[in-house]
Amino acid sequence: MEEQQAEESIYGKDRAQYERMVTAPIPGLILSLAVPTIISMTVTALYNMADTFFVSQLGTSASGAVGIVFSLMAMIQAVGFTLGMGSGSIISRLLGRQEREAASQIASSAFFAAIGFGLLLTIFGLGFLDGLMHLLGTTDTILPYARDYARYILLGAPIMCGSFVMNNHLRAQGKAALSMVGLSLGGVLNIALDPLFIFTFGLGISGAAIATLISQCISFSILLSFFLRGKSVTVLHIKKVSRSFEDYADIIHNGLPSLCRQGLASAATVALNISAAAYGDPAVAAMSIVSRIFLFILSVMLGIGQGFQPVAGYNYGAGQYARVRQAYWFTVRIGMIVMTTLAAAGFFFAPDIISLFRRGDAEVIAIGVAALRWQCIALPLQPVMMGTNMVLQSVGKANSATFLACNRQGVFFLPLILLLPKFLGLAGIEMSQALADAASFAACLPYLYFFFRELHDKEATGA
Repeated sequence: MEEQQAEESIYGKDRAQYERMVTAPIPGLILSLAVPTIISMTVTALYNMADTFFVSQLGTSASGAVGIVFSLMAMIQAVGFTLGMGSGSIISRLLGRQEREAASQIASSAFFAAIGFGLLLTIFGLGFLDGLMHLLGTTDTILPYARDYARYILLGAPIMCGSFVMNNHLRAQGKAALSMVGLSLGGVLNIALDPLFIFTFGLGISGAAIATLISQCISFSILLSFFLRGKSVTVLHIKKVSRSFEDYADIIHNGLPSLCRQGLASAATVALNISAAAYGDPAVAAMSIVSRIFLFILSVMLGIGQGFQPVAGYNYGAGQYARVRQAYWFTVRIGMIVMTTLAAAGFFFAPDIISLFRRGDAEVIAIGVAALRWQCIALPLQPVMMGTNMVLQSVGKANSATFLACNRQGVFFLPLILLLPKFLGLAGIEMSQALADAASFAACLPYLYFFFRELHDKEATGA
């Protein structure tokens, strides 16, 4: 009798969540999901910036090391986001069709696969640490700092991959507030521990990495507790792990846009580091600082978009195509307002922002200001680019979403960062990302047109 009542209670909660996702007014629904996500994304980006800020006080070479290891962290994120976003896309559509058991099987399979892949990254990375750092674009003067920082990041790879998966699963279910709690508490702890470990305990750049590792473990524990205590619609259990190759292929196929986006982000960072290294440690440090600042700004749009994704997935799975279209345009409008405002602030206050990290270092400041201003010019294009990529991934159009995800930091950026410096020198490095963003924006427009035409046809035929 008690088991039956528990099942009825769980079913009632699941049904209420389903009704909310497919009937609640779009603006309020997206904002309710986006605000917690924005907070968690910006806190995550803020502690990345805190690492850069505190480490920058140790010197230009130490600051450059953060940029080198950033590409390593992008690799770890690529694994976590591929499995997390891929499974999350499937989960939101399954829940839209009210298939809870199937959603739990996908969730468990992705989670344990992430832990396994994270362990492989740890073993490989620690075994070939110096070679890996050189591959990522370190200079001889930056190498000692990069090695000390990367060692602890690699130890945390399984934990980070697992956290990314759980975080995306909670968002896919429309439980962004729980995701926010896990990530935000870990991020705040990281910011508090950075100066303590770096300066008070005298651990230098290793202290920043240890602070990150501890905060990631705390976030992982909090996120896992939500699943263990039944706060999640889906269940994580080793017995629910799928033995079907097709399930893993489906997860990876749907996660390909994230794999390409994060994997190419890592490749782009390596290419950027190598190109900047030709102009010395100040150029590497400046581009590292700008990358962290821009990641912070972009995290706001990512938060809005990730609040939109479960709405798109649920409603597409439920056949509510008009709500998918309404959700997309609401997300783009809000994003355009926010990104344009932040772009203007970043452009005009660029010298003050860069000076916060390397005050008195005229060379780093000059390079950083130019690069930040170029990226701010293209920033208002991000809502359409991200929104289009995210809606296609959310509804299962993985091939189209994968191509668009490859554009920004792959198809367009990599050729530009390799070619422009040959003709324009350092200025070519500073403007490459902005030009790649403009090209990526143009490339997504045909996909957006055909997707909305398909939605119109589905509505007309009642498919």
